[in-house]
This record gives sequence, C-alpha cells and structure tokens, in this order.
Amino acid sequence: MKICVLGAGSWGIALTKLLALNNHEVTVWSIDPEEISMLKEFHQHMTKLPGVMLPGTVEYTTDMEIALTDKDMAVMAVPSPFVRNTAKSAAPYIKQDEIIVNVAKGIEEETLMRLSEVISEEIPQARVAVLSGPSHAEEVGKELPTTVVVGAADKGLAKTVQDTFMSDFFRVYTSPDMIGIELGGAIKNVIALAAGIADGLGCGDNTKAALITRGIHEITALGVAMGGKPETFAGLSGTGDLIVTCASQHSRNRKAGFLMGQGKTYQEAMDEVKMVVEGVYSAKAALALSNKYDVEMPIVEHVNKILFDDYSAKDALHDLITRDRKKEASTLTWNN
Repeated sequence: MKICVLGAGSWGIALTKLLALNNHEVTVWSIDPEEISMLKEFHQHMTKLPGVMLPGTVEYTTDMEIALTDKDMAVMAVPSPFVRNTAKSAAPYIKQDEIIVNVAKGIEEETLMRLSEVISEEIPQARVAVLSGPSHAEEVGKELPTTVVVGAADKGLAKTVQDTFMSDFFRVYTSPDMIGIELGGAIKNVIALAAGIADGLGCGDNTKAALITRGIHEITALGVAMGGKPETFAGLSGTGDLIVTCASQHSRNRKAGFLMGQGKTYQEAMDEVKMVVEGVYSAKAALALSNKYDVEMPIVEHVNKILFDDYSAKDALHDLITRDRKKEASTLTWNN
C-alpha cells in the first residue's frame, strides 16, 4: 500500500519502520522543517528515537498535499491535542473511502469526543480505524515482540488494517469496540501519572499494583457507561496498555508523574520529559466524562487536583487510602 504517516514523533517513526519493513511505500509528514531535514540526512530521529534506522525507501516532506496525494492509507500519529487541526489540514487531500488509522491516544478536552470522532467530523469521506495496545515506540523500533488491537466499525476495514501492520514481531488482533479501545488508551495515561506520582513519593510495588487494579476498575466503569465492552478493558488496550504505561522505563506519563511526586509542577515535569505528556491533556476530559456519566473515579479526580488545584501529592494519596469502606465489587453478594 501507499501510506502517509502524519507525525514524526517516536511512535510515528517506529510505525514508519514497521510499515516500510512490510514492503509498503511510506511517506512521513511533519510540520517541522528541521525535523524533516534531520530524517532525510540521518534516516533516524536523532532526539526522539535515536538508533532506530529507517529504510532508504521512506520519503519525508513538510508539504501536506505531497504527503497525502494518491495514498491508500494515512496514519494519524500526531499528539492528541493536535489531531483536529491536522485532520482539518489533511481533509482536502483524502480520497473518498480512504483509510485513516488513528494511533494517538486521548480525548478532546473541549468537546469530550474520542479522537476517531474528531477525525470523522473533520474528514467525513474517510473510513477511520484505531490502533492501540501496550506498544512503546522504543521497543517496536527495535523489533521486539509486541501485540496490539485494531478497532473499526466495519469488519473488513479492521482486517485490512490488521494485514497492513501485522509482521513477525508485531501481532495485531481485531475488535469492533472502538469506544472501549479509545477510552482505555486515553485514560490509562491519567492512571500512569498517578503511578508515577506514587513512585516519586517513595511508595512500593503494593501501591502501584493497587493503582493499576483500581485504575482499570475506574476505566472499565466509565467505558461501559459510555457503551464500551468489559472484555475490551480486560484486553490489550485496557489492562495491557495500563500495565506497560504504569511500569515501563519508557513511559513519559509515569516519568512525569514521578517528577511531580518529587515536588515539581506538571509544567516543570513536561519540560523535563521533553515530550508531550498525554495524561495531562486527558485528565480534565476524563474527569468531565466521569461527571457526565455519573461514574465515580477517585484516582482520576485526585490526579486532577494535583495537576490543576495545587493539591499535595502526599495528601491525595492519603485521601485515596482513607476513603470510606467499600466492597471490592458491587455485583458480588453473600448468600446469607
């Protein structure tokens, strides 16, 4: 296939290598001329994914029209806050029924729309799928075994995307549950901030396990209320992605949380991470959705307090531990 990757961050570059190794014709677009010049000269991203060499067949451009003309598929790999503007710019060059695969993770703060909904609104002629799961760019770039899931409303579309991305180190499953896949991918970043904050406070594995477990409980409760399926949140884009984002050395959300746990503001943490920390942008939207659907999400609530209300991370952790006594699962009952 002829594929355009919109966005030259670490994930876009890792997927560019994967798709090129799968013998697709790949063109990378970036809004940054210096980034494109670097990629043309060195065939790698020297700052965001150093050491991951791209095949010589890959093309690079800052011209959106050149990037998208006569393509079969576009991969939306820009950070979530830039998805709408990128989609708006791309729309004139997308053919009827062209496939767009969104790999960004987030919720639009102003509208509370999922990113696939944002893309469909701006590019109504496209067929939109989503790809998500536990997949750090650093490891995909090194061709380490990775497993993800692609979601699409149409079974044939999901199968086409599966065939496009599948390789001997990148396994792709299919699913019809776009709602569940996107919510899992977005809100896990907020929980990963909490896990990093706990690490920064000096907490141990018990605390992280608790945050991961109760975090997936919060994500599932909201996702089901919004129409997602419980099986999705137990799968790759739910539990799988949450585990890797909360625990990995590669996770920018966990790292930013760690810095905040040590006393830095979220802006200072993002400046030190030097990459977009998606959880910061998704936190307000996740809290707004929890209020809209009347779903209790105490971890998300307290992350918002730390981020935006100057609330002490230590006090937030104490609040969570000392909440009112509850049953673990409201659906389980005693016989007597």
